Amino acid sequence: MKENIQFLKKHFVTDISAGLVVFLIALPLCLGISLASGAPLFSGIIAGIIGGIVVGFSSNSSINVSGPAASVALIIFTAIQTLGSFEAVLVAVIFAGFLQIALGYLKAGTVAYFFPNAMIKGILASIGLILILKQIPHAFGVAGAFESVESFTNYDGSNTFSEILKIFYEISYGATIITIASLIIIIGWDRPVLKQFAFFKYFPSALAAVVISIFLNEFFKVYFPDFALESSQLVNLPVAESLGDFAGFFQFPDFSVIGNVEVYTIALSIAFIASLESLLSTEAGDKLDPYKRRTSTNRELKAQGIGNIVAGLVGGLPVTAVIVRTSANVHAGGKTKTATITHGIIMLVCVAAIPVILNLIPLAALSAVLFVVGYKLTSVSIYKQVFKQGKKQFLPFIITILVVMFTDLITGIIVGGTIAVFFILRDNYKNAYINEEKVHKESENKRVLKLAQETTFLNKADIMLFLDHLPEDSHLVIDGSDAKFIHHDIYEIIDEFKETAKYKNIKLEIVNLDRTLHTKFWKKQ
Repeated sequence: MKENIQFLKKHFVTDISAGLVVFLIALPLCLGISLASGAPLFSGIIAGIIGGIVVGFSSNSSINVSGPAASVALIIFTAIQTLGSFEAVLVAVIFAGFLQIALGYLKAGTVAYFFPNAMIKGILASIGLILILKQIPHAFGVAGAFESVESFTNYDGSNTFSEILKIFYEISYGATIITIASLIIIIGWDRPVLKQFAFFKYFPSALAAVVISIFLNEFFKVYFPDFALESSQLVNLPVAESLGDFAGFFQFPDFSVIGNVEVYTIALSIAFIASLESLLSTEAGDKLDPYKRRTSTNRELKAQGIGNIVAGLVGGLPVTAVIVRTSANVHAGGKTKTATITHGIIMLVCVAAIPVILNLIPLAALSAVLFVVGYKLTSVSIYKQVFKQGKKQFLPFIITILVVMFTDLITGIIVGGTIAVFFILRDNYKNAYINEEKVHKESENKRVLKLAQETTFLNKADIMLFLDHLPEDSHLVIDGSDAKFIHHDIYEIIDEFKETAKYKNIKLEIVNLDRTLHTKFWKKQ
């Protein structure tokens, strides 16, 4: 515990800075998802606040950021039509939360360990691409562009590419200038030569871009009114005239519908989609974590469940862990849960105290921030790296990207996972060995993990759990002497454990693990 407190103190300033960046990114997304759901605009803000504070405290993830997600927007939109009111849908959100807590206690979170790494990388890269494509309209000042980053088709029937085409006849030169200026600030701010100075190191580049963009737009209003942005090109928060008005933004569940069977059907749908996205985001977040910490997926389900119960009680949209915000948190320097909690607190304070100032923020500046986050998720080096790992890694990776880009996140998970499983089953058929993991304990502190003749990603959960439960100051030997085939996911688990071993003071020996084994099938083709 003492070490944890020291770790929190060490990264406190950078985590506060990261929380500010995540807040700037989350704010317009919360509003956009509310719009897509057909729910009150403030319901997305409530979900963002709860995702940051309530889920942030309840989860044991150090970097996950939760809030409303576009994957649940269509369910909410349909549910409002079915049940007749948003207040009735809130009852389903509460029951979905209880279902998630039950799933956590039933240890359903271990399903996340079976997500193939190629699929997770594909999801991250596709989110990066969609993030860039979805923000292009905002960057060029297209009014009313959709905020979602998780589906190809928007709720109004438009899609990613039709929105981009609008820039040819709706371009705003003021927004374009702000986007370019913001990109220059963000990229230049993070140069090593400037990071030598404390101000540039701790003051977020994204916040600097946002502040300068506000002044730039105010300058346009005075000297170049044709370049000044319209209200639809700015953040658009509801503004309360008094404390009573602000309290009125919160809505409460209508428990009179508790006998309606449709409520429970909707609750099941919300629980399933929200849990699936949360588990995927958690696995993806652990991959991005510079310290390679392992999040308890069962506890994450419970935390998301608690968040959804609270959200349903006070008028919020369903909450899930969200990949975009999590990746933005990591790339902004977030190291502990202080960052995600900070983003929730800042959102609460700002929407209550200074909504008028927030409504001065150009969406173009926020697009520039998301362009940088998106590029880091889908840089060319990632594609090269996965391609070098062989066909069995690259095909699920690239297919996942294409499916997510042209459908939605959930479909991408299903298709990408299916492709990855196909390769595993084909390998099992060709090699036909009994797949057993053997763990020997030679002494009180020394253990030997002997990999079977064929070790696939189906062994992933057992190996991860075994490594996670190794005590500090122990001695582990990983022996691949008998292995004929070792899946790439197993190599990645071992690579990540090398970092964990350093922090837990575990002596690690690796014997006879040939990294070319997992590409043999590729070479035979």
